[in-house]
Amino acid sequence: MARLALLSVSNKTGLIDLARSLVEKFEFDLISSGGTAQALQDAGLPVTKVAEYTGSPEILGGRVKTLHPRIHGGILARRDVAQDVTDLENNQIRPIDLVVVNLYPFEETIAKPDVTLAEAVEQIDIGGPAMLRASSKNFAHLTVLCEPAQYEEYLQELRQNNGEASLEFRQKSALKGFLHTASYDRAIASYLSNQSQASLPQQYTLSGQQLQPLRYGENPHQSAGWYQTGTNPTGWAAATKLQGKELSYNNLVDLEAARQIIAEFTDIPAATIIKHTNPCGTALGNTIVEAYQKAFNADSVSAFGGIVALNRPIDADTASELTKTFLECVVAPSCETDAQEILAAKSKVRVLTLADLSSGSKDTVKTIAGGFLVQAADDAIADTSKWQVVTERQPTPSELAELLFAWKVCKHVKSNAIVVTSDRTTLGVGAGQMNRVGSVKIALEQAGDKAKGATLASDGFFPFDDSVKTAAAAGITAIVQPGGSLRDKDSIKAANDLGLVMVFTSIRHFLH
Repeated sequence: MARLALLSVSNKTGLIDLARSLVEKFEFDLISSGGTAQALQDAGLPVTKVAEYTGSPEILGGRVKTLHPRIHGGILARRDVAQDVTDLENNQIRPIDLVVVNLYPFEETIAKPDVTLAEAVEQIDIGGPAMLRASSKNFAHLTVLCEPAQYEEYLQELRQNNGEASLEFRQKSALKGFLHTASYDRAIASYLSNQSQASLPQQYTLSGQQLQPLRYGENPHQSAGWYQTGTNPTGWAAATKLQGKELSYNNLVDLEAARQIIAEFTDIPAATIIKHTNPCGTALGNTIVEAYQKAFNADSVSAFGGIVALNRPIDADTASELTKTFLECVVAPSCETDAQEILAAKSKVRVLTLADLSSGSKDTVKTIAGGFLVQAADDAIADTSKWQVVTERQPTPSELAELLFAWKVCKHVKSNAIVVTSDRTTLGVGAGQMNRVGSVKIALEQAGDKAKGATLASDGFFPFDDSVKTAAAAGITAIVQPGGSLRDKDSIKAANDLGLVMVFTSIRHFLH
């Protein structure tokens, strides 16, 4: 008797070629349901509809098709267990040797704008996951395929092994089946959790499909891989690499840090240069080339080997500037043709385009021993109307705009963070120090004489007035900080005595 294959797929890529090979080269009988059966019939292939095979019609508008003992009995039967074989014979059930299933496009559906809850729920597959799990469980006796990329490998298995798939291949395919259903369930659970009012769900699941292995992690002795969450590429998985070497683990970490900073600025050309996740130069300009030049000149020494993010397309002038120093990566919304030709002279530089640089993850996840931590992303939008001017001297509109720029950059510097700016350009950055005074000294030392008349931002409050006095001595004229210290009055008094503007934001931006 011919072997039996069950085909029921939402994604019909490669379906006809697979089915034709199964029928014509390996003598399979085909059973199928719904649109898959129709596609096979339209291709002139012999197929028995599931309803005809089971003797039970599709009901509930197609919600129930494959949930039947003749289907699941044929999938789950163990060929080396006498009682299972007897049960098949007594119930006129044929053993199924191949199950080809992929699922309703749930993630594609919820990605659509204005999708309703009812529309999303209708795309929750029931029969598909049941068949995938059953056939994956019984890999000792049959093969399950859940994605078109597996089809040719399976046919190659049959060609090499006298029409049989090896146990090793079946087990590997079963793992893919379980990973597929796990990812699918995660997407559903995540979507439904987001529909509730709870800030974070009681159970938090995270899964991903490996896009590519990475040469190593932060250091050569650490293995690493790049994973995509969901079936639809988003974020960096949706980026296009125009040229350059393969991306490394550190490249991707730094690119994300650069993306987060550049996402703060949309209304005016902006550029940032990242080293070890901290900005060594960030600036705004009238043009994107001006913004990049200002960012580069802010710390040209640290910019060497940096990661550059631009919020405007790369034009020829900007491309020419980018080729004047060694850079690891450059990302922008797009790249003009003549700019690509100029950048090609630096063939090792990784040049990427990512149309949407503003959208990131809603949550951040960090692993700890025995578990992980989840928090909502720090996506608070700075609103100067909610800031409190706590000094006698009031900021001018220009000073307020500079304070806002410094505050936006400081948000993305590792704590303790201090940023000194002028003319919408960073002059000094103090990052990751164990005390705030140390960060202030580093930022002011880097700014040098340019600190005269400049602005200073701090990601956390000043616990004492010493940093205010140090800043004023260097020439700083305006400070923005969260406020909230028990000694705020001391800092305010020092600012008033020294003629500074000080603004409290009432929100902090620690970044660990």
